[in-house]
Amino acid sequence: MFNLLKGLLFGLAYVAPIGMQNLYVINTALEQPKRRAYLICAIVIFFDISLSLACFFGVGQLLTTWPLLKLILFAGGGAFIAILGWQLIRSTTTPLDVASPKTAFKYRTAIMAAFAIAWLNPQAILDGTLLLGAFRASLPGLSGDLFVGGVAISSFVWFTSLTTIVSLLRSQLNPKVLMWINRVCGVVMLGYAVKLLSNLVQALL
Repeated sequence: MFNLLKGLLFGLAYVAPIGMQNLYVINTALEQPKRRAYLICAIVIFFDISLSLACFFGVGQLLTTWPLLKLILFAGGGAFIAILGWQLIRSTTTPLDVASPKTAFKYRTAIMAAFAIAWLNPQAILDGTLLLGAFRASLPGLSGDLFVGGVAISSFVWFTSLTTIVSLLRSQLNPKVLMWINRVCGVVMLGYAVKLLSNLVQALL
C-alpha cells in the first residue's frame, strides 16, 4: 500500500502543473455541457494513463532507437497543437452557445485532440520515461505494479476534480471572461507548438 500511495503522490505532482492536458480539460469544462465535459475528461484520462504505463514500461526507448519517429511526432504534434491553439484564440463560444443546436462539436476531433496532446509530444514521452523508468528500476514486480497503479489513480482524481471545479465555477464567469480564458489557453498551446516545431528544426540541422 505504501508504493500505491507513493505512486498517487508522485502522479499528482507530475500531472498538476499547468500543461496542455490541463488546458484542454479546463477549456472543455468551460465550453461544453457537464455530461460532455466528463466524457472528454474520461478520454483525456485514458490517454494520460496509457502514456504513463507506456513510459513506465519503456516506450521512450523507441524514440531513442528510431530518430525518424521522433521527427514525425515533433512535426505532427506541433502542427496539430498549433491548430488547436489557433482555434481557441479565434473562438467566441460561451456556455450560452453550448446549448444551441448549432454547436459544432465532434467527438472524433475531441478524441484526436486528447490523443495528440498526450502522445504527440516526444519530449513528454522522454521525460516520462526518465522519471517513471527510474521508479521502474527501483520497484520491481508487485511493488512497481502498485506504484504505477497509484499514478493511474492520480490521473483519474486530478482530471475529474479539475472538470468538476471548472464546471461549477463557469456559471459565475461572464462571456467576455470566458473568451479571454480561451485566448490565453490558445496562446499557451501555440507556445507548446512552437517549442515542438523548434525541436524539429534543431533535430534536422
